[in-house]
Amino acid sequence: MANITLKGNSIHTLGELPAIGSKAPNFELTASDLSTKTLADYSGQKLVLNIFPSVDTGVCAQSVRTFNEQASGLDNTKVLCISRDLPFALNRFCAAEGLDNVVSLSEFKDDNFSKSYQVKITDGPLEGLMSRAVVVVNEEGNVVYTEQVPEIGQEPNYDAALAALK
Repeated sequence: MANITLKGNSIHTLGELPAIGSKAPNFELTASDLSTKTLADYSGQKLVLNIFPSVDTGVCAQSVRTFNEQASGLDNTKVLCISRDLPFALNRFCAAEGLDNVVSLSEFKDDNFSKSYQVKITDGPLEGLMSRAVVVVNEEGNVVYTEQVPEIGQEPNYDAALAALK
């Protein structure tokens, strides 16, 4: 399990992020139009999986804004913003912010994504939500970069994640 912190207090996830070089685990998540999206829906594209607890927090919201801005000019790349927020909340946030270079996906129906990617928080006040993490997947579906952000209140390393796409 990953040992991370929330405001300096230790909390844990189910395990470690997928290994670099491994195939990205499949998933089923819900899009803002309530359709089901899977990894196969993005086959042949580079993916940035921006994983976070809730878009209704400052750091999570900023990660969506930053990836929206920085990934907008990248070829054949999708940024998937993934949380347990309801699809309606994710859609409302992106619409209000004018964010159209990211895809919002929700795990509100079950926890297959957070289990497959080992990001489900197992204790503490955020138990059941997802940790802040980034996973980058290349066109072949292989994991090429991961970051388990050590402190929930810390932003991910955007530059390193985007550099992994090149």
